[in-house]
Formats: sequence, C-alpha cells, structure tokens
Amino acid sequence: MADHLLADVDTLLRETAADVVLPLFRRLDDADVTEKAPGDLVTIADQRAEERISAELRRLLPGSLVVGEEAVAEDGSLLRHLRDGGDVWVVDPVDGTGNFAAGRRPFALMVALLRAGEPTASWVFDPLAATMAVASAGAGTRLDGRPVRAAAAVAPGRLRGTAMVQYLPQATRDRVAAGEGRIGELLPGQHCAGREYLDLLTGAQQFVMFWRTLPWDHAPGALLVREAGGVARRFDGTEYHPADDGRGLLVAVDEQTWHEVRAALLGD
Repeated sequence: MADHLLADVDTLLRETAADVVLPLFRRLDDADVTEKAPGDLVTIADQRAEERISAELRRLLPGSLVVGEEAVAEDGSLLRHLRDGGDVWVVDPVDGTGNFAAGRRPFALMVALLRAGEPTASWVFDPLAATMAVASAGAGTRLDGRPVRAAAAVAPGRLRGTAMVQYLPQATRDRVAAGEGRIGELLPGQHCAGREYLDLLTGAQQFVMFWRTLPWDHAPGALLVREAGGVARRFDGTEYHPADDGRGLLVAVDEQTWHEVRAALLGD
C-alpha cells in the first residue's frame, strides 16, 4: 500500500471529523436524529460525513466503489461489491452513533480498503481522544504514527475485555455469564466498535466479543488487530471476512488469549 494513500486517508478522516462531525457534537436538534430501523439511529453528522468521505475516496482512487453504512441503508445491494475484484472502500462515517446522538463518548470514524475482495488497509480515528490507528496488509499497524504490537502481558485468568452480551442469544449469554469468573474482568460495552479495537492496541483490554458483525463495524478494526499480531475469528474458529454473512466474532490480542477466552466464555 502506497504511503501517500495511507497518509491521504488519515488526513481525510481528521479533516472530516474537524469540519463535519465535531461541530455537531452536542449540538444536534431533535430533527437531526432519525431511526433507520427501530433502535438504529442516524444523524446528519453520519450522512454529511459519509458524503464527504465517499466523494474524496473516489477521487483518491478513480474507479473505486464505496460501501458506506448509510448508503447501504438506502440500497442493500451495495453489499455485493464486498467480493468485487476492484478497489472497494468500506466506510463507517460515525461509529457509535448512539453515543454521538446522546452527546457522550466514544465514537469513531472508520474506513477499510478491500482489493480483490481482501482487506488491504484500514483506518480508525477517535477524534475526541485524537487517536489514529492505520494498518496496511503485510506491513503492520501504526498507532498515532508508531508501530504497535498487541500483546496480553497478563497472567491467564486475569484478562480484561468486553462481551457485547445485549445482542447475544440467551443460551450464549448464559455461557458467558457462567464463564466470567474464569476469565478475569468483563467490561461494560462502549457501544463503539472502533474504540474497542483501539483499546486492544493500547493494552486497555485483551479481547472483545461481538454478535452483530456488519462490515463497516469490523473490517477496519479486524485488520488493525491482525496486523498487530492479534486474532479475529468467528466463534467456530473460522477467520472473519467482511463479506461473509453470519453472527459472532471474537477478537483477541494473540492466539493464546483467543483460545483462553473462547474456552472460558463459549465452552470447548
């Protein structure tokens, strides 16, 4: 991946946050927030940010396609492009919209680039923390400009992580609750996948479990973690791919942690 493209998208997300997203934080009117589906919010910040990001990404890579969260809400057939052979951008203009709409942190701007159907580069930016992570396939992950490696660095049974239990089927939720004492500490979900992935890179936590796996929520972060030495797999052990339908995703900072968490929270 060309360094100039990595830098250009980094700049695009920073400028979009500064010019479009942050000026609307805690300044939304009731008319600025609507529901795409029951409980699934969208704000004018999401819409305006996606429009700007999408237009600029197409300019940066002429002929590329964009699969954006808000565009897919209008036209679900766009998801077919996730396995196209060309350049396909996956965009989450404001990840953590519920937080943003409520005037609380965290939220993030996220982009991934797929080439020949495979994740090639990704960016996750938390504008309030001014934290940017960038990954390039085969070239590692950088956190705020510095190479980073995810690592547990804690004793077995003393891990910290998040399980997004509110979306889990009841039987799985019961297993997670029963295994919590064997794993260490389960943290409350932050309702922002981007921040969860960043926290794996900073060492604030060692794992995160999701049930819903929409591509814009996980294509960027999964590549960040993998390129930092971590693991992103379905509950059955198959590797996560953003084009695959399905539920359940366990992400961990390394192989040993992934197996320890899976055994404790999901059973062998």
